[in-house]
Amino acid sequence: MLRLGGAVVAAALLVAGCGAGEGGSGGARPDGDRVTIRVPSDAPTISAAVALARPGDLVLVAPGVYHESVQVDRPGVTLRGESRDGVVVDGRVRQPNGIVVTAPGVAVENLTVRNNTQNGVLVTGSARAASGTPGEGGYDTGDEPVTFLKSFLVSHVTATRNGLYGIYAFSAQDGVIEHSYASGSADSGIYVGQCKPCRVVVRGNTAELNAVGFEGTNASGDVHVVGNRFTGNRVGLTSNSDHQEKLLPQEGAVVAGNLIAANQQDATPEQADGGWGIGVGVDGGSDNRVVRNRIVGNAGAGLVITATSDVPPNGNRVEENAFAGNGVDVGWAFPTATRGRGNCLRGNDLATTVPEGLATTAPCPTADQSPSGTWTGPKPPHGIPFTDVAAPAPQPQFPNATTAGPTTVPAVPELPDLAEVVLPPATLLAEGALVRTS
Repeated sequence: MLRLGGAVVAAALLVAGCGAGEGGSGGARPDGDRVTIRVPSDAPTISAAVALARPGDLVLVAPGVYHESVQVDRPGVTLRGESRDGVVVDGRVRQPNGIVVTAPGVAVENLTVRNNTQNGVLVTGSARAASGTPGEGGYDTGDEPVTFLKSFLVSHVTATRNGLYGIYAFSAQDGVIEHSYASGSADSGIYVGQCKPCRVVVRGNTAELNAVGFEGTNASGDVHVVGNRFTGNRVGLTSNSDHQEKLLPQEGAVVAGNLIAANQQDATPEQADGGWGIGVGVDGGSDNRVVRNRIVGNAGAGLVITATSDVPPNGNRVEENAFAGNGVDVGWAFPTATRGRGNCLRGNDLATTVPEGLATTAPCPTADQSPSGTWTGPKPPHGIPFTDVAAPAPQPQFPNATTAGPTTVPAVPELPDLAEVVLPPATLLAEGALVRTS
């Protein structure tokens, strides 16, 4: 007999709950056998089901509201909801995290995570981050090396009304965040931080009504943010260096084929630094490529390159983007002590830059120049509590959620071919239009 969460469940029930051809129970079964553990029929809670799981198993969750913080510490497990909108992990604003992944090869799919004081889904190799008790100046302090979680997948997840991040990959490598939706995050809807080399792909997601749609902090080496929709946030996307985390500075991200529009939404949580009306911000990041994005209708600026503290931005390339209706299309603002160098523009459809004439004075490839300007954007309004952000509409389901087998997460994700990434069409500006990744 297995005792799970106060309920006694016969091991035989686990076998009965498995699909045809699947064998074994929580006791002895041959290595390599895969089973489907169903919640609540085989285990009363998601956490109890995860405790039974072995590598290659599928934890399949029936519709319902689950008031628990789920710790997935078993490698190679797939955690999937039968219904993306119907399976809800709800923290009731009482717990730090909804789902915490600390084992490699885990897939989290087709469910909603909401009302957590910190994060909806956290994927991490940091023990401090997983515990929900960050140290001073960041989650990892002192001189100890960074510990990475390797290989993960977050797919078709809705993360809404969480106090910091919706989907948070921190000290994690070799992963994919795809086809997910994030709103109501008081920091960032989707966050990738403290990884080098990251080898992380963020594709086909929608982030709206957050303080920041996507944030990549100290995230370097093969970070590909491709084919997403970052609209109606306070700030659409940032790629930045931050002394509060390790692996400074940020370098080498690709931001391509995204729709980044109208990021000055009033009814959003307010981030501490008060960012507002910015489409893309590169803050102390270097050697990033911003290619074939549609960046429109951002009241402050479409794209800003600036320094973070004492970290200059160098060698960023802004190429073949479509800018329209922004306060300023492209602006560079470098403090005297941290002037960026080697930043350049090529082939963009833009009307205004600060300083004027950047497309002419800093073309790609560019001389080692560091022009800088200043401008004043609109004053940001006060934010609202993350718990008051509008509820999301129903989102697209994971295909064949109840019949598909477990997902095998690759050790290293296939990276997008930048040559195949296209400029998003203007038709995607329509309300409710879905993001297209090709």
